[in-house]
Amino acid sequence: MKDLKYLLAYTVPLSAYVSFESTGVWTYSAVFYAFIVLPILDVLAGESVTNLDRETAEEKNRMWMFDLMLYANVPLVFGLMAFFFVQLQSHTYATFELVGLLLSAGILLATNAINVAHELGHRASLPERLMSKLLYMPCLYMHFFIEHNFGHHMNVATPEDGATARFNQTVYGFWWTSVTKQYFNAWRLQAQLLKRQQLSFLSPKNDMLWYHLIQPAYLGTVWFLFSWDIMLCALGAGVISFLFLESINYIEHYGLLRQKLDSGRYERVQPQHSWNSNSHIGRIVLYELTRHSDHHYKSAKKYQVLNSHEESPTLPLGYPASILLSLVPPLWFVVMNPRVPAQMKPQLAHD
Repeated sequence: MKDLKYLLAYTVPLSAYVSFESTGVWTYSAVFYAFIVLPILDVLAGESVTNLDRETAEEKNRMWMFDLMLYANVPLVFGLMAFFFVQLQSHTYATFELVGLLLSAGILLATNAINVAHELGHRASLPERLMSKLLYMPCLYMHFFIEHNFGHHMNVATPEDGATARFNQTVYGFWWTSVTKQYFNAWRLQAQLLKRQQLSFLSPKNDMLWYHLIQPAYLGTVWFLFSWDIMLCALGAGVISFLFLESINYIEHYGLLRQKLDSGRYERVQPQHSWNSNSHIGRIVLYELTRHSDHHYKSAKKYQVLNSHEESPTLPLGYPASILLSLVPPLWFVVMNPRVPAQMKPQLAHD
């Protein structure tokens, strides 16, 4: 029965449904749940640093139910987004209600679309990788599939990585640098992949071209089935979702740096090159994303067998509370700057 704990990840879609079904202040239900209820539960439940033994990990790797819990997010996310659009078409909302609905939709997409897409994007099977790209679509961030897998995991904790926040960089500045740098880097990586296969820019295997057809087609479909205004809401929800993603990137890698070797290459990615969080509830709701150090150390590992490493730098708060803290840069710097490993600070400060 313990394995069913990941069903808790569906409480975010449930809170989004409550938002979409509601009026008034309750349109913020997903916001309240993500940034008030979950941080409180994180504090009450505490942390868990327990790792699975090898035999148990191998057994859980073979259990289909962990994969099924990921796959179920595809119909769940698209079903809820369709319901969101229908509600927008059927009701007239005040501006503050519309803001609550958009934030709730963005939270839904950030947690149960982007986060699940990230996990599936590291899988080898074609159906899982297709599901990953499909879940990135309403977030308008399909290029992240290329940049994350072929760029970020190679360059994490270096100045070359758009998704690694510099020491003393605010989250707001990071939103701009990360979004733009990762987008253009995705094009660069796509060109390299095509060149390696001796294919032209117009090749059907140019995924970046497909992404720039599929995402406008998604928005166009929303416009055709509903209205221009609702298409703008779909656009807004997508932008909010990837800004939540970039906020997570910010707290996962803030101020960390791999050392450059005499050869000119960077040292191998180690658990100390990503911030970790062992807050028990956050781990479950986000499919173990918070054990990010082990994910970067061994990116092929499935979420249910990720480990905690003693040498990993640890966030003082769970993910939702850390995101809130990052939105107030002076407080973030006071709390986090002393925690950045000393050997990384001088290089980052002069970057």
